[in-house]
Amino acid sequence: MMRKLSLLFAALQVATSLYAQDFDIKAQYERLDQAISNSDVYVQRLNHSVDSLRGRLATVKDDRQRYALLASLYQSYKAFDNDSALHYAGECVVLAEQMGNKSLAGLSRAVFAHQCSSSGMFQEGIELLGKIHEEDLDSVALANYYCSSAHLYGELAYYTKLPYLQQDYYAKSDFYWNKLSAMATAENDTLLQHQEQLAMNGNKFDEALRINDHRLRHVEKGTHAYAVVSFYRYLDYQKQENEDMAEYWLTESAIADVENAVRDQGSLWELANMLHAKGDLERSYRYISFASDCANHFGTRVRTMQISTILQDIEKNYQEQTESQKHRLRWLLALISVLAVGVLLSLFSVLRQRKRLQKAYNELEISHRQLKELGAQMEDANRQLTALNGDITEKNGLLASVNQELSESNRVKEEYVGRFLQMCSHYVDRMEDMRKYVNRKLKNREFEALYKETKTQDQKERDVEELLEQFDKSFLKLYPNFVEKFNSLLKPEERIEQPGRERLTTGLRIFALIRLGIDESSKIAEFLHYSVNTIYNYRAKIKNAAIRDRENFESQVKTIDM
Repeated sequence: MMRKLSLLFAALQVATSLYAQDFDIKAQYERLDQAISNSDVYVQRLNHSVDSLRGRLATVKDDRQRYALLASLYQSYKAFDNDSALHYAGECVVLAEQMGNKSLAGLSRAVFAHQCSSSGMFQEGIELLGKIHEEDLDSVALANYYCSSAHLYGELAYYTKLPYLQQDYYAKSDFYWNKLSAMATAENDTLLQHQEQLAMNGNKFDEALRINDHRLRHVEKGTHAYAVVSFYRYLDYQKQENEDMAEYWLTESAIADVENAVRDQGSLWELANMLHAKGDLERSYRYISFASDCANHFGTRVRTMQISTILQDIEKNYQEQTESQKHRLRWLLALISVLAVGVLLSLFSVLRQRKRLQKAYNELEISHRQLKELGAQMEDANRQLTALNGDITEKNGLLASVNQELSESNRVKEEYVGRFLQMCSHYVDRMEDMRKYVNRKLKNREFEALYKETKTQDQKERDVEELLEQFDKSFLKLYPNFVEKFNSLLKPEERIEQPGRERLTTGLRIFALIRLGIDESSKIAEFLHYSVNTIYNYRAKIKNAAIRDRENFESQVKTIDM
């Protein structure tokens, strides 16, 4: 009983370590970015290990020890440098033949053939496997022979464009997998990987994950083997359309690959493709560029061809996004300039109107004094003058009220002219500082630092939010009753509630621009940073909610006064 409880407790611990995680995907990307920034350290560590093996190889005399060192060098280069891996795999074959060990020579050819087929060198792989005789092999060499043969024909089936050849290759691959299944132990990871693939392709998701659980428990976290098992776990969850879990395990695989200086990668460029589909172009471009550089160093046309198409698409979209951001910035600066000129013209008009009213007020004051003098001289017209004086007093009060309103309007406009001029000055200073900073970085050839500091869009988003906030406050100061009057044009159940006392919703902001005379959807879209189609949908939706004729709705909005 106690033994069963111990086993149950151990199983729960494993399950906890595998599944009871927060799966903080933001933290995963931070780990991956850190690993990429330290990639040179991992490469130097691997090179140091390889140099140590080479130094021992130069001094060792015993053939068995020499073979072990050659095999270790092959394993070190297997996923790092294809040419070096092929070289040391070939050296293993030559030494095994010199030793007269047929089984070891067959094992070496099988390993050599596997590397060839992984590199797209299918003919070379076929020739190497053709020189192996099954009767010369022990169980380990025979298992490797079956595995290499199954892998070779599986790769040929995947890449061929001829259906009849594909069917024949798959049949041969299945033949060797069956051979391996008949002789290998249940713990053979290559066989387990194949069984997981079959379960996944057959939509037997529970079985595929069960096999992956078993494989994951038998690899050390952070190793290259862990990266491979994590990648297959990503494929399992992707088949189930569990996007969160799939993304987590794909990042786990990519992190382990980078930290082990693996250049024959699949995880990172697959992750770049996923991020590209989700619209994260900046991160996608960074990852696919790093993966492409690794593929070029690894040295196989197969990986280079697989990555090149994705790299071209991501690079094209990333450049288009960059140009679009530049265009929006130029348009924003132009709009601020136009608004500033418009406010200045409005201020000039208000000042002229105020002078005219002041002149009229002065004239009325003179008339009032003259009438008083005339009343003193004409006592017989006292009642008429008294009535006229009351009328004049009433007009004076009205003029004083109008003057007060104009003074307030003038104060508001002066305030916001100053605000827009301040924003213009702020952006001019910021652009000048940026120009000097970029010029200094370029002069010092600090291209990488400049790239890292200009890649983020946070400042642009804050600038856009600041512009919209200033626009909302300015507009509501000029048209304090706009929201109330605008809602009076809509059906009661369709009326729009403000998100704040000095803020507008997107719909209100669109019609605020229309009230100001900007009624082209393309210009509104550029100002608000939405697509033209989105602006059109907002306008159509709100016009459909109008109480009266929707065709005249925008004309009614344009007549809303202060």
